Amino acid sequence: MNWLQALFLDPNSVAHIVLLYALVISVGVLLGKIKIFGISLGVTFVLFAGIVAGHFGFTGNESILSFLQDFGLILFVFCIGLQVGPSFFSSFKKGGVSMNLVAVGIVVLNIVVALALYYGLNGRVDMAMMVGILCGAVTNTPGLGAANEALHGMNYDGPEIAMGYACAYPLGVLGIIGSTIAIRYICRVNLQKEEEKIAQAEAENPHMKPYFMHLEMHNDALNGKTLSQVKNFLGRDFVCSRILHNGHVSIPTRETVFHMGDQLFIVCAEDDAEPIIAFIGPKVEVDWEKQDMPMVSRRILVTQPNINGKTLGELHFSSMYGVNVTRVNRSGMDLFAARNLTLQVGDRVMCVGPEDAVARVAHLLGNQLKRLDHPNIVTIFVGILLGILLGSLPIAIPDMPTPLKLGLAGGPLVVAILIGRFGYKLHLVTYTTMSANLMLREIGLVLFLASVGIKAGANFVQTVVEGDGLLYVGCGFLITVIPLLIMGMVARWKYKMNYFTLMGLIAGSNTDPPALAYANQACNYDAPSVGYSTVYPLAMFLRILTAQLLILFMAG
Repeated sequence: MNWLQALFLDPNSVAHIVLLYALVISVGVLLGKIKIFGISLGVTFVLFAGIVAGHFGFTGNESILSFLQDFGLILFVFCIGLQVGPSFFSSFKKGGVSMNLVAVGIVVLNIVVALALYYGLNGRVDMAMMVGILCGAVTNTPGLGAANEALHGMNYDGPEIAMGYACAYPLGVLGIIGSTIAIRYICRVNLQKEEEKIAQAEAENPHMKPYFMHLEMHNDALNGKTLSQVKNFLGRDFVCSRILHNGHVSIPTRETVFHMGDQLFIVCAEDDAEPIIAFIGPKVEVDWEKQDMPMVSRRILVTQPNINGKTLGELHFSSMYGVNVTRVNRSGMDLFAARNLTLQVGDRVMCVGPEDAVARVAHLLGNQLKRLDHPNIVTIFVGILLGILLGSLPIAIPDMPTPLKLGLAGGPLVVAILIGRFGYKLHLVTYTTMSANLMLREIGLVLFLASVGIKAGANFVQTVVEGDGLLYVGCGFLITVIPLLIMGMVARWKYKMNYFTLMGLIAGSNTDPPALAYANQACNYDAPSVGYSTVYPLAMFLRILTAQLLILFMAG
């Protein structure tokens, strides 16, 4: 039976380490699915499973544990960056500024409360452990990884800060949801009225989604003018996908001449519809299928890498192929096909034209679903390489004991955000299916959590249960609740923010999916998800960066 003993207890055995990780991760994931009052801890329970394993002496080679911890962290934050990159900069546009200001206020107040507790307790909880408590209180695992990585660079030999994280995390999840409920009663929110306001705003807001209409030319000033001239006169962008002239249907090009009585199929942005109707002519009913030259409409998938980053105007679909593009579907959202819209691999392009012409465009764009099933490994590892180089770059700051580095968490995150947004300019295909992104992300996260838990488990009971565990819990609860209550009232009273949007904002500022799930259950609209996605990119970036800065400035 020596082989069985070596399998479970030999820390230098590869089989032992693989078995240990498989056991910790599988048990942690299964236990994380258990819901208490409708709330579960998810994969974060892997941390607690690792702590239990470490406590009972199941451990592994220190260097291997450290490698898996760092590699898991890099994989996790890089995939997060790729996901949030396309929306990171757009989140600062109109409507998102006030939400991001509230989110920044929450992040700053979290730090202020943590520092107040540190000085108020006269250093009873050291700064490194307080950062661990802070990361647990705001349920931000990448921040814990960034803080750990910064401590490693300073040759820190104190207790594992994951202990503070583990103590603060469960009550942090409950505190975030509890704070949203408290804000509801403090601000006397009427849920029905909040939903009515959302419905009214959606009805009044002309989004840039495609709008379809059939018009008949009644403007004598446009008689004999070409399509390009009409667009220049009007000063609005639209697509004329089909034209019916003297009983004949054709695909108009820029040089197509319009005549009185022509019937047009127009696609435009919703808020441009009324001016276009007033300029060209009234709406009419047209059955295009009964005309002499029926056209086909087909969604074509962009899978050719050489199309990545090109605008619709550069591809000349209308003049070269006799096909018009009316809209582009990206990540489930329809976008109006403006000439300056940049195509990306994974886009679905709606084309209208004769069947043979549409087939030629399909060949040009690729339209091969199997290509998207293969992950773009080159982009991922080139990004990780650049991220590590950026994270290792020392930035000297006066009066700071060690140079500032973005580290293994911050560097890959910044590079991933930039690649996700601007990668097409370097001909990097950044498209990854959501399932592939989630798979890589979850693997990285569970490797990191399992490593941290196993390393922290040996001294967990002595340090937390017999030491200041309850103090860590109390500190974490204050760090969670105080900023949320303050900024929640600011958002309601100063910015007049919708309560359901605020629920999503609070969840996003703490990067907390359980709180978002609770908010979505409370609302029949997608306002919580909009609030969450608007502030999530900036909040995640700040959580990772500030955790490192606190360690470097304060713990140093």
